[in-house]
Amino acid sequence: MAGFLSSVRRLYLTLYNWTVFLGWVQVLYLAVTTLKESGHQQVYNAVARPLQLAQSAAVLEILHGLIGLVRSPITATLPQIASRLYVTWGILWSIPETRSHILVSSLVISWSLTEIIRYSFFGMKEALGFAPSWLLWLRYSTFLLLYPTGITSEVGLIYLALPYIKESEKYCLRMPNKWNFSFDYFYLAIIALGIYVPGSPHMYTYMLGQRKKALSKSKRE
Repeated sequence: MAGFLSSVRRLYLTLYNWTVFLGWVQVLYLAVTTLKESGHQQVYNAVARPLQLAQSAAVLEILHGLIGLVRSPITATLPQIASRLYVTWGILWSIPETRSHILVSSLVISWSLTEIIRYSFFGMKEALGFAPSWLLWLRYSTFLLLYPTGITSEVGLIYLALPYIKESEKYCLRMPNKWNFSFDYFYLAIIALGIYVPGSPHMYTYMLGQRKKALSKSKRE
């Protein structure tokens, strides 16, 4: 029974990783071709739906960690997924004025390159039991550049959205109301920006530690 469950787990995770991998390949292809043919102003319109699907699929990784399908710690997975979902839905989808900025292109390319490498790495490990050394190196090295470009793009887009959030009062709830509760989305965006200040260096340091551990283990093997 244990062997059967293990096989089902591997099959599911293989399908999951390669399916999301294909989603990010589509995002990257659409972003690069649109950037070349139509300019950065049109990139979001080209990638919106596959970007939303691919990024939202990452919610399952939180569930995978909670039920023990994978060994990745929730404390590392949750903040990264939450921040990306916030930018995907809370900024780009919610605030149309941000969509034509060049930071959308740097964001989408940084995210898609990172995820193409990550999902192919885990897809091969689940399917074959191992990943080639070059893919291992890419998995634990490309973040050195792509994490800063991705984070800079995220922070920049949230900052650019602030005046539009304030002016439109998007998602705001004013008093008086039947719930006797008020909410200002503008201040939530400010808080999100504030979290990036300690959160980004902490995550970068964590990934440097993971890189050292993974590459050292690879050399020993």
